[in-house]
Amino acid sequence: MLTLEKWIPTIFRLLGAVIMLLAIASYMTNMTLIDLLSYVEKVFSFSFVLLFAPLIFFAGYAIVLVNRADVDKEQKVFWFEIGQQSANGMSTLALTFTLLGISVGIGTLSKQSLTPETVNNVIGVLTQQFSMAFMTTVVGLPAATLSRAMLSISMVKPPKHRPCNLPFMHHQKE
Repeated sequence: MLTLEKWIPTIFRLLGAVIMLLAIASYMTNMTLIDLLSYVEKVFSFSFVLLFAPLIFFAGYAIVLVNRADVDKEQKVFWFEIGQQSANGMSTLALTFTLLGISVGIGTLSKQSLTPETVNNVIGVLTQQFSMAFMTTVVGLPAATLSRAMLSISMVKPPKHRPCNLPFMHHQKE
């Protein structure tokens, strides 16, 4: 059973990882934290980030718990399923926002008259909408796949104390 003493350190580790990722992203892009968050809002929208963040948090938390030695088998199965459902939510959310961005872009196009003078402006607005649409997929689907892979591999890995006795690893003299 998970107790307060077990899950609080895990949450702080995950928050520490988020802070480190933000610091690395800030360093690599040469942007301040405010500029970085503004860019994320512009590219993904606040609604995507607010819905995606808890899903990635629960998937990360599930990965940590599935890999802990002091968590019993039933709890590992429970958190494995939570992680899988979070990953499914990530991929569904990514594809939903892709379709949303495409529909908003097409809706914007249908409301504007297209003349030689307005083509550049219309294309700029469309590009911004399609950018949000496709970036949600570019981030969401790999995150979901990586979460599923890490969870699945963690659940089937052999315990450390059990030697690996596979028949094809031992040669027999004939």
